[in-house]
Amino acid sequence: MSPSRWLRLALVAAALANLPCCGYALVGRGITTDATIKRIGVPTFRDLTGKPNLDQILTRKVIEELLRRGRFDVVQQATGVDALVDGEIVSYNATPVGFEGGQADSTAQTTASRYAVTVTAKVKYLKVGGAEPIWANDSFSFRDEYDIGTDAAAFLDQEGPALDRLAQAFARSLVSAMLEAF
Repeated sequence: MSPSRWLRLALVAAALANLPCCGYALVGRGITTDATIKRIGVPTFRDLTGKPNLDQILTRKVIEELLRRGRFDVVQQATGVDALVDGEIVSYNATPVGFEGGQADSTAQTTASRYAVTVTAKVKYLKVGGAEPIWANDSFSFRDEYDIGTDAAAFLDQEGPALDRLAQAFARSLVSAMLEAF
């Protein structure tokens, strides 16, 4: 190979190496939280619904999800922290969405066999001493469905696991929305 050909190849290689990258990046991978935030307080969410233990379940799942991120110390108090997750559960609805029985040619009674559960909350993520929230949503909602079959007593048996799944999905989405650049 001639020296001029080597020189041209070297110049082309140098030019290619200096070209900008394609510019694509994964959305939602950047952390937008202030780097000075090391300790986050998650006091028990206020519950306006009266649903037993709902506030504890949601609060516990949010704390677990923040801890899973491994970037923060997370406590269930509002003092001695850099930032706060302030939550208020505003609604809890369990609505029948599937039915069994009650056909036109029979005297069987129609019963609910599937329920949809929806939880809505007002949530703010604030830096202590900051004038504006870092992130806020006045109607953060999640929905899950579960079957109870033909036994009405099974409603309570299935509601607990459904509420746990709902709280986990709620917390995962909430923490992602609060911390990741979307």
